[in-house]
Amino acid sequence: MLKRLKCIVLQASKTLGVLSLISNSRWRRQRLLILAYHGFSQEDEHLWNPELFMRADHFRDRMALLERSGCNVLPLADALERLCADDLPERSVVLTFDDGFYNFYSHAFPILRDHNFPATLYLTTYYCFYNKPVFDVTCGYIIWKGRGRIIDGRDLIGQSGMFDLSSEPGRVAAVREIRTFARRTNLSAEEKDALIATLADRLNVDYEAILSKRILHLLNPAEVVELAAQGVDFQLHTHRHRTPFERQLFLREIEDNKRALEKIASSPASHFCYPSGIYDVKFLPWLKESGIASATTCDPGLTTSKTDQLLLPRLVDTSLFSPIEFEGWLSGISSILPRRTAVMEEVS
Repeated sequence: MLKRLKCIVLQASKTLGVLSLISNSRWRRQRLLILAYHGFSQEDEHLWNPELFMRADHFRDRMALLERSGCNVLPLADALERLCADDLPERSVVLTFDDGFYNFYSHAFPILRDHNFPATLYLTTYYCFYNKPVFDVTCGYIIWKGRGRIIDGRDLIGQSGMFDLSSEPGRVAAVREIRTFARRTNLSAEEKDALIATLADRLNVDYEAILSKRILHLLNPAEVVELAAQGVDFQLHTHRHRTPFERQLFLREIEDNKRALEKIASSPASHFCYPSGIYDVKFLPWLKESGIASATTCDPGLTTSKTDQLLLPRLVDTSLFSPIEFEGWLSGISSILPRRTAVMEEVS
């Protein structure tokens, strides 16, 4: 109901010229919109998780709308510097991408290149080197593809009990149990991959096809090198897609991520994105200790010169946003409308 009301308000505002007025205002020029994207559907991933995966044609429409709206798409570091200097151009936007799925390379980057838009990619590096499907997200995807079936938990995690995949709650429970088992037993990456292969086999899901098409893989090092050479800005997202609440473990994630990125992208990284948008004020001094210049959240909003640079808001654009809602954010008016906060799923 709230979404429908907002769309009505936004459409009326567009018809009456209010969106255009705000877009061209000094108020909007003093604010930066940071957009966030995750994955791009290679086959049916958008049907499984439309908040995480977007069709390429949908993304192409988004980028075309940015261009038609006269938005100035800036590199992240340049935008933050100009924001602090009160020197932003009109309708300033930054494009960021989280995790570093292979589908950025195959589906999103060609569209960015067509528009000559700069982009920052926050890369989690463990699965970049161990280039197999990311365990947590692949577990959910395979269970969705096997929906409707009932399987015995003993076949997978050695515990009695049936997993009924005929309903959404049943599938969510099954994913939770399998992920919990993997963490509790401290499975290695190879053991997790073997578990995923067994799960796919039990559900008659073609895991070899997923592997061959690199669905739910991250970029490999060679692709990172190629994209960096073409101007993609690679930044930090932790090595294992975790935000530990213990200082030493947190710092280790940053340092491991830095070393891996510098090895393959050949440039120092000083900008950070909180995995799954999870953050805490206790992280801020640790980030400063690590030399982090900025950190982005998944909290929707516009950034001003007064925003804490380690708590930057972003709009996580998803398949569920209508074009008028997206236009509302480009203008800035949506930042003052009531909204529900989205919770991002852990993907690595």
